[in-house]
Amino acid sequence: MDKWLWAARIFKTRTIAAAACKKGQVSMGGAQLKPSHVIHVGNVIDVRKPPVTYSFRVLQAIEKRVGARLIPEILENVTPPEQYEILEMNKISGFVGRAKGTGRPTTKDRRSLDAFAEETPVFFGDFDFDEDDSE
Repeated sequence: MDKWLWAARIFKTRTIAAAACKKGQVSMGGAQLKPSHVIHVGNVIDVRKPPVTYSFRVLQAIEKRVGARLIPEILENVTPPEQYEILEMNKISGFVGRAKGTGRPTTKDRRSLDAFAEETPVFFGDFDFDEDDSE
């Protein structure tokens, strides 16, 4: 399983593919799969990469990584359109509308703010903050 997920370019490394299997992110027919599970042609594999669960039909059981151009011969993407709608909604609700420069300050901005705060004296005018109000 982990070899096929890596060879079909679903995961970048075999280690990541095996970890996803161990975490229960890879399933077939509702059953979680182990990294050592044997793949057969025609199996439909569900891979959960939050927030979306992708579904792939195995067209070839391979163990060696192939080029990106050969992926259509290895697997068929049968992910339902609802999953792509969830992905689109997640993108829209994210940080898309944030203007550049807003949000957390950079390290340089924070250091400038700290320097400004240290240099600026605090003036309270003619106010007397003594607790003695006898005058």
